[in-house]
Amino acid sequence: MVVDEFVTCHMCVTMDLVQAVAAHIVSHLDPNRRSHPLFVALQGPQGSGKSYLSAQLKKQLTEPPHSLNVAVLSIDDLYLRQQDLAALAAETPRNPLWAGRGQPGTHDIDLGTTILRALHRQEERVEIPVFDKSLCDGRGDRLSNGLVIHPPIDVVILEGWCVGFSPISQGELDERWDGVWKEQCQSLSLPYFFQKSDLERVNEALKRYTELWSYFDLLVQVWTIWQLRGSE
Repeated sequence: MVVDEFVTCHMCVTMDLVQAVAAHIVSHLDPNRRSHPLFVALQGPQGSGKSYLSAQLKKQLTEPPHSLNVAVLSIDDLYLRQQDLAALAAETPRNPLWAGRGQPGTHDIDLGTTILRALHRQEERVEIPVFDKSLCDGRGDRLSNGLVIHPPIDVVILEGWCVGFSPISQGELDERWDGVWKEQCQSLSLPYFFQKSDLERVNEALKRYTELWSYFDLLVQVWTIWQLRGSE
């Protein structure tokens, strides 16, 4: 991913924050080159306010004085269809990380790449998928019909907890497995509920996600108060 600058946001999404991030995005727009949108990745942990911030940014950017065309996509909407999620779980029955949706490896990277490529090319019609988590007794499934948008688009925002994540080396994975992860589990009196080989598969799956990240120009990170306190 090409990252010009990092913007760190607190968990409390205020209008001042929305305006600051919106201004940051607008400052990276090239008024003389609108052949493709500005791609913005928005990353943060669950419950940090990513979806709300994305919606507010879209509202802010589409209204005057900016009056931009904005498309918002969640990484959650790229989950595999339920039948494919079930097939993945059946193929790896001993890997609890792939027992359901959530982890890298449970998203349709081909679909995501197709969508971002279409947006980048400003194709006449682009369908944004919608994944409904309430379907299939809470296991979720992708709706047969998504949201159709018609470029040109000025800004594309992709939000998600693992947006921008890259695979780590085997050496780093080994070091963390025997180091910080082991220490954290011991401090919380939690057993490992998966094997290192399970984590290695997820790490391997992340290699394909770089196809998505390669489209992005900016990365906005949302940090919770607890993350900020932990970094002190």
